[in-house]
Amino acid sequence: MITGAEAIVKSLENEGVEVIFGYPGATIAPFYDKLNNSKKIKHVLVRHEQHAGHEASGYARIKGRPGVCMTTSGPGAMNLITALGTAYMDSIPMIAITGQVSSDLLGRDVFQEADMTGASEPFTKYSYLVKNAADLPRIIKEAFHIASTGRPGPVLIDIPVNIQNQKIDYSYPNKIDIKGYKPTIKGHAGQIKRVMRALNNAEKPLVCLGGGIFAAEAQEQAKIFIETLNLPVVCTMMGLGAIPTSHPLYMGMLGMHGKSCANQAISEADVVVLIGARVSDRAVLLPKQVGKTTKIIHVDIDPAEIGKNMDTFVPVVGDAKMVIEQILSCTPKRTNEEWVSMLQECKNKVKLDYDPRKFGINPKAFVNMLSKALPDDHIYCADVGQNQIWSAANCDIRTGRFLTSGGMGTMGYSIPCAIGAKIADSTKSVVAVCGDGAFQMQMMELGTICQHDVDIKIVVMRNEQLGLVREIQKKSYKCNYTAVDLSGSPDAVAIASAYGIPGRRVTSMDDAEAAISEMINHKGTFLLECIVDEDEPSI
Repeated sequence: MITGAEAIVKSLENEGVEVIFGYPGATIAPFYDKLNNSKKIKHVLVRHEQHAGHEASGYARIKGRPGVCMTTSGPGAMNLITALGTAYMDSIPMIAITGQVSSDLLGRDVFQEADMTGASEPFTKYSYLVKNAADLPRIIKEAFHIASTGRPGPVLIDIPVNIQNQKIDYSYPNKIDIKGYKPTIKGHAGQIKRVMRALNNAEKPLVCLGGGIFAAEAQEQAKIFIETLNLPVVCTMMGLGAIPTSHPLYMGMLGMHGKSCANQAISEADVVVLIGARVSDRAVLLPKQVGKTTKIIHVDIDPAEIGKNMDTFVPVVGDAKMVIEQILSCTPKRTNEEWVSMLQECKNKVKLDYDPRKFGINPKAFVNMLSKALPDDHIYCADVGQNQIWSAANCDIRTGRFLTSGGMGTMGYSIPCAIGAKIADSTKSVVAVCGDGAFQMQMMELGTICQHDVDIKIVVMRNEQLGLVREIQKKSYKCNYTAVDLSGSPDAVAIASAYGIPGRRVTSMDDAEAAISEMINHKGTFLLECIVDEDEPSI
């Protein structure tokens, strides 16, 4: 017989878990005691529980399987909720294991008790409160299955401390059969035929790719699809990188911060094929209006997303990779050349002409220069705020990935995400780009970087303001700047130096290329602080 804590370790090993991001405490101590004996699982000690979730998120997005994070009960577990919400909104597979007070004390408001299954319900795909240690192997097997199948998402397992100490006869299940949970993978044949008819009859068809393309690992299929049918394509922010930004059929990111050509394309198209995208308000300002004037073909593995934001002409529930392959098997015809040529002409008219700045660097030009200097398969982790918009609109993505918090828009995501991504694939060059406000929400993770020797590059865009909020106040509130001044913020280069991380400050575009080269060529983590004018607009 073994304890419940040992059963958790063995079950995680059986699921192929190699890394856990966590922060220990009393109610998860039995598990940590047994984890120390594992030869297969590495533990990464974070400096804040929220970042355990973000690091597991970055890990999952690059590794292609659920990331695992762990905290103790009460405040430790509650600190994880923002990360759960971030992963839930962006459909990132994650297993969150939290310690809990002894089951006989539940509901009595004892020290560090928090109802985690109740508190996290809106932000998890499913959650468990373990009541019997004998159920642990089954629950862990189910949790990984639920997190990684259908529409991916976070699953919470809340485990009381006495359950971790309970003795059980251990055996790990070989298969899963969850009643009522059978995600649809293959698109309905009748709907596929309707898709083909709509595309064959379209004069101005368009494809819109979202983050679901990555969840389905369908990047190659998407590229074949648009090239075979000669379809122009746009992406949501979460879909950036699904198609190389230099591809002749790629018209840019759409939305309020997107490219004019991409927004023109979706407004003029007569048929739009949405694949793995929910089309939120940031992607299309008036989605219901577009749905009334355009035939929408919506492909998504989650039936709840289809028609939620846009009226749908042909709904197709299924895995993006499989549905695209089904469409291609019907040998569709190539589309209108004039439409494609018109959009390409529109795209070519917009030149990346970056004006010099009287003060500081031009962040748009800097992002473009940085991304072009990195290897083709680099991983670019953008934070939230102006830096995210500068990055999304100007980053050159070839065969790599663009990672950010899209649905929740969580500041303080980029550095922990980059840590997780680098640990998932140490062969890739990884850069985190954030503002000085976001940096101060995550700068404690420099300790995690140093302890675990994680080689990432960090760029801090410093304007000593909460830039995007200030920009909103400038445009909509007559320059009534309130609570956006970050005076008193620390010197980011000095902070990095305190951790033994080298850094450099760049104040002019004349020095930008040399600074980028120094950062990229440095072996190990490097921090580059870029001074930006406080009135620099996001677009």
